[in-house]
Amino acid sequence: MSKELAEKPAVTTMNFRPVFHHSLSRLAISSVFLICFWQGIVSLFQLPGFILPEPLAVFRKLIQRHDVLLSHASVTISEIVLGLAFGLGIGLTCALLMLLFNPVKRWLLPLLIASQAIPVFAIAPILMLWLGYGIASKVVMAAIIIFFPVTTCCYDGLRHTPQGYLDLAKTMNATKWQMLWRIRLPAALPALASGIRVAVVVAPIGAVVGEWVGASEGLGYLMLQANARMMIDEMFAALLILAGLSVSLYFATDYLLKRAIPWLPENGQSQ
Repeated sequence: MSKELAEKPAVTTMNFRPVFHHSLSRLAISSVFLICFWQGIVSLFQLPGFILPEPLAVFRKLIQRHDVLLSHASVTISEIVLGLAFGLGIGLTCALLMLLFNPVKRWLLPLLIASQAIPVFAIAPILMLWLGYGIASKVVMAAIIIFFPVTTCCYDGLRHTPQGYLDLAKTMNATKWQMLWRIRLPAALPALASGIRVAVVVAPIGAVVGEWVGASEGLGYLMLQANARMMIDEMFAALLILAGLSVSLYFATDYLLKRAIPWLPENGQSQ
């Protein structure tokens, strides 16, 4: 038994790199397929550049305007990362409060549901009015959009701790706080990891929506300006950078989660 437990982390570490490399390979193949399909649509229907530019024109714009694109991308990255940190902190705190105090759960749960019932576009103008057109409103937008998945995933993980672990802790006279920090939180980490993955994917939506409503910098702002000037190739270049940022952020987060939580199941495998 002890030998099997000692070997398990090594197996997890060995299995991770092939899975990661396979994911990158599938992403590269899918990207090549989409680019070929994109070029085929443009050539087949003879679409003008102001409707759908060719991939080569977009890549040319990426090179020509790389300084401007990277400058705006750095702003959007800052908004996304700060929004993730803010939203994760609030979501984890709310999940813990809902677990520990039933009155908090009764009051907070309706607010949690309401945060998803109201469209993000409806909240954006109010945040612009309260927080201005700077980075603060975009950070809060990103935090609001990830608040629900993080809170619900963490709360479900905390609430569904295996009863056998809790019973064993009670027989050892563990306090309520000891059971929380040593049993419930470690058992909830896989569920929290799922919430973080979802948050990483949707956080850019909140930041870009905020830039669309009101901003003077960022990829969302650049896309609006390019569209107004009929610079469609630049708009697509900004869109490609945004997609690349989102994918890179997801894979980086997935890598860090698997390193920090070695007992996470691999994709397609049971726990």
